[in-house]
Amino acid sequence: MTQAIAAPAARTGHDTVGLPRLFAAELRWIFRRPRTLIVLAMLALIPVVIGIGLTLVDSNADTGPSNDSGGGALLGTAVSNAFVLPIAALTLTITLLLPLASAMAGADAIAGEAAHGTLRGWLVAPVSRGRLLAVKAFGVGVVSLVATFAMTLTAVLTGLIINGSDSLFTLSGTTLSLTDALGRILLVACWVTLQLWAVGAVALAISAWTEHPMLVVSSVLAGTIVFTILGFLSAVDWLHPFLLNKNWTSAPVGVLMDPLDLTELNQGALRALCYIVVALSLAYARLTTRDG
Repeated sequence: MTQAIAAPAARTGHDTVGLPRLFAAELRWIFRRPRTLIVLAMLALIPVVIGIGLTLVDSNADTGPSNDSGGGALLGTAVSNAFVLPIAALTLTITLLLPLASAMAGADAIAGEAAHGTLRGWLVAPVSRGRLLAVKAFGVGVVSLVATFAMTLTAVLTGLIINGSDSLFTLSGTTLSLTDALGRILLVACWVTLQLWAVGAVALAISAWTEHPMLVVSSVLAGTIVFTILGFLSAVDWLHPFLLNKNWTSAPVGVLMDPLDLTELNQGALRALCYIVVALSLAYARLTTRDG
């Protein structure tokens, strides 16, 4: 008498890969890319270059006329103010360089893997499309966080080394303690990270519709430039509240005042959250119909 062979049990969803394992695998994949490490290192060096450059300019200030225009006022304050340097560095780079890091991460997350043929492995694996998008959005968020805080850390250290911890002043003239100054800098860094995550979410949405990563990067950067131009046109004032980068350069200045002015920071955070929700929804809608 032969014993019947039991049929394999059907998948119930409990044997799928856990999110922590997927998150860890995604981070290993991201930070093994040489271009990611190179971009992060270059961003971290920018505040050092700014600090050294401002010090050299200040030491030679009596040899030539002052040329202060546009963002020069903020940079001029950063010459002798360790509190202003991190804010100035983030404000100057949020217009293009920092969004580039998030755009690259979003492009590599889906379009890059599709171009290399590795995305199909995700699509046929026992991982739902929602979990796949969550993992990719998490990776983009981590890159945005690391890019922002790497720059912030080097800016804080550069400012303290050059000017010392007794040079922490607001633009209102009040002196801050090191703890208070670091708290304000941390607030701006978190706000910038949220803005970059919104940029990365838009990149993910575009990435879900193409297999060409460079197309994603160029589209995001072109959109950023177009948004900037639209922000200067008074004829489209009605559109300004919907532009993601509307107050990228003005909102961080609120933490340099005493008392704090968080109005623009709150508006920018709400706007970024709306962009994240809409962009990730579009990406999910595409992923649910994508086979490879």
